[in-house]
Amino acid sequence: MEEKQLNERESLQLIQQMISMAKKEQKDDGRGWILWGWLLFLASLLTVLNLQVRWFNTFFFWNLFGFVTLLAFLYELVVRYFVKKAARVRTYTRDLFSRLNGGFFICIIFTIVAINIGARVLSRRYGVPDMTFVNLGFALLINLYAFWILIYGTALDFRPSVIGAYVAWAFGIAALFSQDFAQVMILQALAVLAGYIIPGHLANREFRRLKREEKAVARV
Repeated sequence: MEEKQLNERESLQLIQQMISMAKKEQKDDGRGWILWGWLLFLASLLTVLNLQVRWFNTFFFWNLFGFVTLLAFLYELVVRYFVKKAARVRTYTRDLFSRLNGGFFICIIFTIVAINIGARVLSRRYGVPDMTFVNLGFALLINLYAFWILIYGTALDFRPSVIGAYVAWAFGIAALFSQDFAQVMILQALAVLAGYIIPGHLANREFRRLKREEKAVARV
């Protein structure tokens, strides 16, 4: 049976329907952004405080954050592939964001490993202080945060995330020109506040509002 060829108008309508369907099936409650935003925010500000009082080594709270991230990742794998495997419903948008999340974390790990290798090798070779590369590395991480936030906000047409992405980029650019590690940590805290925490809480409020409306309609 010969397939029907779509004209330009029908193609545009089909694309619009797919976008509309993607928005409906991906109702984000914002909890992920809130959780990771506050973890990054606290890791940044506690590091600033630690630089003043010297409780632990400089990167103690970032090492703790990495450990928590690893545990959360392992928990997610167990839940996804063993606990809720039978009940999981696959959708195009869910698969898209799942793969983008995976790529995002790979980019973060790649950047962190590159920072550590570069800091050691180039410091020994040229005598440049390690913290120079660490500061630049955290500026690059802010850039990655902003890029992912922009993708998310654009895909779901969520304006607070789009605005938050550009604000985070502004803080990332400022971090590029800072040689003070404490200042870079403050800039990162502000970046995740603008890009993760505030949009996350706004998304959560919108999600709860939509749920209340759906329950009200269901009662009618």
